[in-house]
Amino acid sequence: MRLDEAYSNMDFIPGGESYPLRWAEAAALFRARLAYEDRARIDLEYGEGARQRFDLFLPEGAPKGLMAFVHGGFWHMLGKDDWSHLAAGAVARGWAVAIPGYTLCPEARIAQITDEITRAVSVAAQMVAGPIALVGHSAGGHLVARQLEVGRLPAAVAARLAHVMPISPVADLRPLLETSMNADFKLDMAAAEAESPVLMRERLDCPVTVWVGADERPAFLEQARWLWEAWGCAHVTDAERHHYDVVEPLEIADSAMLEALLGG
Repeated sequence: MRLDEAYSNMDFIPGGESYPLRWAEAAALFRARLAYEDRARIDLEYGEGARQRFDLFLPEGAPKGLMAFVHGGFWHMLGKDDWSHLAAGAVARGWAVAIPGYTLCPEARIAQITDEITRAVSVAAQMVAGPIALVGHSAGGHLVARQLEVGRLPAAVAARLAHVMPISPVADLRPLLETSMNADFKLDMAAAEAESPVLMRERLDCPVTVWVGADERPAFLEQARWLWEAWGCAHVTDAERHHYDVVEPLEIADSAMLEALLGG
């Protein structure tokens, strides 16, 4: 369809086809290390669905707070087990990290996935005290942005939100109506508008930083800009990063990304 190429990433990133396997291998190694140290809680339930599970990675000592990372994959690919290694930086800074899975399209609609992430964050928040930071990549950036809708999260959880960081987010779903992927999403215009963060009328008063790679596809640069302009929030365009490696600073404790998200 007309916008298929605009929202395609793998064909425009050198070695793009190698990234999913590299992610899965790095994630498995990280899980094994944290499990050996008894600092991994795997497949914790937040619902009855097969994918309604999250992993919780713990720092040494009492956590400073909770970071939740929500993965991308255009809502219809990948899973929580592909991204465990992205907890490394926050765990090293003393934060607990929850990485939820969610039911994929077409089994679920995007609105249902948004609701699942709300439940996952709410359950994880019961297990870890302190401030909460939300970060998500691509479709995950959409999902964490949607958590800022007034009345979505329980009031006690919403009050703990310290920072939200959509990374390379899909913030306006209306263009996706002109992609072949919509065969899985099953969006119509009303559903696309209802799930678009750029159109959210009321959102929580919480610091937000939109982060995007300078070498991303034009469509993703536009999506990020649309969100920071709509919300009037902080934003960073990360030099020489593309859609796949833009999340790598989450592995590094002293990265600028984690400093912005978690602070001291």
